[in-house]
Amino acid sequence: MATSLKSVRALVPLLDRVLVQRVKAETKTAGGIFLPESSLEKLNEAKVLAVGPGGLDRDGKRVPMGVSEGDRVLIPQFGGSPVKVGDEEYSLFRDSELLAKIREQQ
Repeated sequence: MATSLKSVRALVPLLDRVLVQRVKAETKTAGGIFLPESSLEKLNEAKVLAVGPGGLDRDGKRVPMGVSEGDRVLIPQFGGSPVKVGDEEYSLFRDSELLAKIREQQ
């Protein structure tokens, strides 16, 4: 889905939706060799850019989201709704479709 938005910041997810951007695979090995794009595989890791307010339960109460802006998450290989803003590609997922949240080592 292409949009006429000038900035991804103008995109605000609704309900339990999460806007993410896939982390790009490294194009250079540890030894300094550059890899062609055709040999790179899509990573299932993404950065959360925006989060909706949360869905509603049967009683009409807001269900809190499992992730917040800035989190790193694992996303499914397929699925989500693709969104293109300029040359950048993003995806919208439901909170329940995200596989895991990646915790940084301290």
